[in-house]
Amino acid sequence: MPKMKTHKGTSKVCKVRPGGSIKIGHPGTRHNTGKKNAASNRCGRTASTLSNSDYKRIKDLI
Repeated sequence: MPKMKTHKGTSKVCKVRPGGSIKIGHPGTRHNTGKKNAASNRCGRTASTLSNSDYKRIKDLI
């Protein structure tokens, strides 16, 4: 039976928490952070949870 493949780009960025919610980091924090100011680097450290509308759209990809 054909199965849906995992979207590898999304799986590298998102992590599913034990309760089922999806944790995602802030964009722009993967590389080239030396030229960004310290405030944006600090704000990028904290992760956030996907909104409910985004969760419905992305849950099948992971």
